Amino acid sequence: MDALSILALADSALRLSIPLLFACLAGLWSERSGVVDIGLEGKMLAAAFAAAAAASAFGTAAAGLLAAIVAALAFALLHGFACISQRGNQIVSGVALNMLAAGLTAVLGHAWYGEGGRTPPLDAAARIPDLLFGHSLLVYLALAAVPLTAFVMAKTRFGLRLRAVGENPAAVDTAGVSVAGLRYAAVLIGGVLCGLGGAYLAIALSAGFIPNMTAGKGFIALAALIFARWRPFAALGTCLLFGLLDAAAIRLQGVALPGLGEVPVQAVQALPYVMTVILLAGFFGRAIPPRASGIPYVKEG
Repeated sequence: MDALSILALADSALRLSIPLLFACLAGLWSERSGVVDIGLEGKMLAAAFAAAAAASAFGTAAAGLLAAIVAALAFALLHGFACISQRGNQIVSGVALNMLAAGLTAVLGHAWYGEGGRTPPLDAAARIPDLLFGHSLLVYLALAAVPLTAFVMAKTRFGLRLRAVGENPAAVDTAGVSVAGLRYAAVLIGGVLCGLGGAYLAIALSAGFIPNMTAGKGFIALAALIFARWRPFAALGTCLLFGLLDAAAIRLQGVALPGLGEVPVQAVQALPYVMTVILLAGFFGRAIPPRASGIPYVKEG
């Protein structure tokens, strides 16, 4: 493989890792506060549909980006209400969000456009343009979110309180800080990040919405988060690894390997998902989540 091929592969890996990175950071914020977020997939899917629909309707990328964030925030508020206010099961709530997003985007897509759930192709004005080195603003925003997340979590009062809520919410409550408020803030930050990830899929990486275009990226992001042990820079590295696997899978389709012949397309496309199973199975060590993760907080007394 020559230098140009390596550069092209690296460029493709970066592009494909961005939605994973947005979702992974969203999960990090939420789970650091003690709220498990299985609904990353659904929020990104809803955001992608909203972005493409709004960009098609108004003809501007800004409208699509705003709609994506609003849609993801609405889903995040639903999750927060079910898990924080009503103390519901966080896993069930996340699965319900995923099912709701899949069904709602399919129904609305068929009803509004009649193109098998797709939105109309977007022209250049309705897409987020490429900037430096052929990458859109959202790519650099995702990369900048990593050190920003690390700084806020480690160096600010808000971040330290948020991490404390994920470990010992009773102690935070005793100190007079609202556990529910911090958890809602974390879930909403995650919603914004999922909105950006969905917008990137629909109006930056692609030129419109297609059904199930997230293709399990929310679940892969969860695996990346667990493997990264809820640390921002490790999450970046893991998402880049998945992006590389995805890029390699695309390039390996139809290629004959020495001693193996042509690898079946299905086997190549399964590479990222096989890696997800390997990470979740704990082959690279056990990951310990925040102690209060997944546990609704009930104020004593």
